[in-house]
Formats: sequence, C-alpha cells, structure tokens
Amino acid sequence: MNQSPMTLPEFSPKRLLLVGTGALGVSSLPGWLGWLREGYPDVETWVVLTRQATSFVTPAALTAIGGRAVLLDAWPTEPQVAAPHVELGQWAEAVAVYPATFHFTSRLALGLADTPVMLALQCTSAPIGLAPALPPGGLHSHAFQSHLAALHERSNVVVAEPEAGLSTTTGRLDASTAAPLPTLLQLIQKRWSEGGGGSTR
Repeated sequence: MNQSPMTLPEFSPKRLLLVGTGALGVSSLPGWLGWLREGYPDVETWVVLTRQATSFVTPAALTAIGGRAVLLDAWPTEPQVAAPHVELGQWAEAVAVYPATFHFTSRLALGLADTPVMLALQCTSAPIGLAPALPPGGLHSHAFQSHLAALHERSNVVVAEPEAGLSTTTGRLDASTAAPLPTLLQLIQKRWSEGGGGSTR
C-alpha cells in the first residue's frame, strides 16, 4: 500500500462512498483509507460497513482514520429526518465496494434493495466499482459468472478482476482476493471519464 504521490492514479470524483463487506480482506480497509486521505486530500470519503464486515474491522478504527462516522448498512430503528438510501445515493459521486463478497455482488446483480446501501446503489447513476473477494471455486461458478454478466450490462458498473490468493481454509492459492484499491479506482475513473458521471447534488 506504500505508493508515492507520483504513482497515484488519477481520480476525479470528489465524494467517494467506500463500502466494506464481510470478506476477510476488509481488514485492510483502515490502511487503504489512510492511503486515500493522504493521497487524495480533496476527496471526501464516507465509509459504510455491512454487518458481516464488522467481524473483521471496527467502525471505531475507520472513524478515527477517516474523520467521519462510519455508517452501518442496516435500516435505522429510530425515526429519521432523511432517508439514508436517498442521502447516500445523492451524495456519492463514485462508489467503491472493497472488498465485494459473493453475496453482496449477487444481491446487486439481482436488483435487490434490502439495505440502505443496496437500495442506493440500485438507484444511483454514479460509477460503481466492485473488487470481488471470493472463496475457492467462486470465481468460475455458474452463479457468479451469471451475476458478473448482468453487472457488465450496467453502464455505471465496473468490476476489478480478482487476484489469486491464499485460502485460509485450504492453505492453497485457490481463493480469489480483491484487486488492489488503486486498480479499482482506475476502473472507476475510466468509467467516469467515459460519461458514467456522478451525482450532481
């Protein structure tokens, strides 16, 4: 993650919604968030975690590093002045899901809207980038490939090809780990430049 300013990829969006899901790789999110703040001081980042992600990384750490309270991707139990999915969708100029689990990717591809982030992503026109992290066999499974094909049909969605990684269960290089965050940002920037656009709130 130690990248010099000269190697930082161009990134035009100024409001980045960073979504962490329940893959082990989300434990690297504090380091990447620090890298983002140092390398892109003009980019405002809002972090959202799924419930499963909090098993591997703490909201407290990300709040301290990011300088903004982390949001849990769950419907609030108390009355709200504003709808969280509308706020998220209109605020974001770009979205990075890092890492994206099999489950999260599938829900997005199927058009589900069962959490604030999922509903926001279904409705936003901002570029959405996913960096899948999958268990052994997941990448080439029929289900994942079907979901991937569906996502490729969406004009504002890009997917970073995962890298071969060590499975903590099998001890072999048969898992698929998330591509580095700079790789995902490059894909988001390309879609942005092609006219994927972002929120104009």
